[in-house]
Amino acid sequence: MKLIYQVDDKPKFGALIVFAIQQLLAIMTATLVVPIIINNNTDLIAIYGEGAIGMSSAAALFGAGVGTLVYVLFTKKKSPVFLGSSFAFINSMVAAFAGATTVALGYVGLIIGAVAAGMVYVVIALIVKLAGVKWINKLMPAVVIGPTVSIIGLGLAGNAVGDLTSGGFATTSIYAAIGVGLLSLFVIMQCSVYGKKIGKLIPFILGIVAGYIFAFILTFFGMIFNNEELMVVNIAPFEALVENGVGLGTFFQVPQFTFFKALGAFKEINPGYIGTVLAAYVPVAFVVFAEHIADHKNISSIIEKDLLTEPGLHRTLLGDGVGSMVGALFGGCPNTTYGESIGCVAITKNASVWTIIAAAIGAIIISFLSPFVAFVNSIPSCIMGGVCMALYGFIAVSGLKMIQNVDLNKNKNLFVVSVILIAGIGGLSVSFGKVSITSVACALILGIIANLMLKGGKDDDEDPNAAEKKEESQA
Repeated sequence: MKLIYQVDDKPKFGALIVFAIQQLLAIMTATLVVPIIINNNTDLIAIYGEGAIGMSSAAALFGAGVGTLVYVLFTKKKSPVFLGSSFAFINSMVAAFAGATTVALGYVGLIIGAVAAGMVYVVIALIVKLAGVKWINKLMPAVVIGPTVSIIGLGLAGNAVGDLTSGGFATTSIYAAIGVGLLSLFVIMQCSVYGKKIGKLIPFILGIVAGYIFAFILTFFGMIFNNEELMVVNIAPFEALVENGVGLGTFFQVPQFTFFKALGAFKEINPGYIGTVLAAYVPVAFVVFAEHIADHKNISSIIEKDLLTEPGLHRTLLGDGVGSMVGALFGGCPNTTYGESIGCVAITKNASVWTIIAAAIGAIIISFLSPFVAFVNSIPSCIMGGVCMALYGFIAVSGLKMIQNVDLNKNKNLFVVSVILIAGIGGLSVSFGKVSITSVACALILGIIANLMLKGGKDDDEDPNAAEKKEESQA
C-alpha cells in the first residue's frame, strides 16, 4: 500500500488539525458509548437506581486522549494508532460496581481493575523483552493471524448494519435511516477513489457532514409535516445544554474524572472486594492481549513495517497497558487499540503519527467543550453505520491480504483458516462466571491449536511464513 503520509511525516498545521478531527470522529462514538452502556446497565440500575452510576463520556474521551499520548511515548512515535475505551472490559466494569457497597467504591474498583489489567501487559512485556518475539511469530504465523484480523472486522459487521438501520428516534423509518447512512458511505467511497488532494485525505469528515446535512433536512420536513418517520436527528443533546439556562456550563465543563468520584472511598476497600475486581479484570487482560497482537500485525501490514520488532512488542504492550491505567484513572474505562483508527489509516493512507498525537490532544481539549460532545452525541447511528461499513470492511480485507501468500491448496492451511473464520463469524464465545472470552479470542485460540496440531503434516511447509519470505526475496 502506497501511503500519502508515512509514519514520521508531519503534515502542515492546518491539514494536521483536519486530519486529527477525522481520526476523532472515527473513534469518538465508540469511546463515548462505553460509559453510557455502564450507566444504563439493568443490573446496576436495580442495585443503585436510575442515573446513580453517572459515568462521564467526556471523562472517557479525556482518558482516551491521555492514554494515547502515553502509548505514543512508549512506542517511540512509530505506531499510528489511537487508543479508545475497550468494550472487552464492560462486564468487568459492571462487576466492579456490582460488588461494591457504594458507587464511590465502584469507582475505586475501576481504578484497581485497570491497574491490574495494565500490570498483566507490563509482565508480558517483560517476558517478551527477555524471550523475544520469534515464539509469537511461530505461534501465530500469517495463516493464523490473517483470518483473525479479518474476524475483528467481520465480527463488527452486525454492529455496522444495526447502526445503519437506526435513526435518532425509535420512530425513524428504516428507509430514511438507510438512505442517510448509505449517502455517507457513498460520499466516503467517492472521495477515497476520485477525490483530489485534501478530499482524498478526509473522506470521513466529508461523508459524516453530507449525511448529517441530509438527515437534518429530512428531520426538518418531518417536523413541518408532523411525520415522525422522517425525523432522523435527535437534538436532545443540544437541548440538555440549555435546559437550566445559558451559562458557562453550556460551552465549557470540567469532565467528572474517575479519581474525583473515588476520593474518600479508598478506606472502604477490603480483601474480598479486591479479589472480586481482580477476578473480573485480570483474565480479560489475557484475552485482550490476543487482540493486541492482531491489531499490531494489521497496522504493521498497512505501514509495511513490523511493529513487533521495531519499536518492539514489549513497547507496544507497555504503551497499551500503561496507557490503559492512566486513561482509566481519568475516564474509568481501560483503553485498547482501536480498529476504527486502523481502518481510517488504511483508507486515507495517512499513517502520520503526528495525526494521532494531534487527535489525542484534540480529545483532551474537546472533552471540556460541551457543544462538541453534544454534536457527536447527536450524530444519528445510521451515519456512523455507513462510516463503519467502510472502516470494518477495510479491517476484514487487511486480514485477507495477510493470507494472500498462504497456500490454501494445502489442507493444513485450509483447515486453520476455516476454523478461525467459522468460529469468529459464528460468534463462538464462552463465559466462566464474570469472565467472557470474546469470539475473536476464541477463534484465535482455536486457530493456534489447529495450526499446532497440524504442524509438520505431510503437506505442511517447514516454515509457515515461507511463501511470504519467498515473495519478499523475489521483490
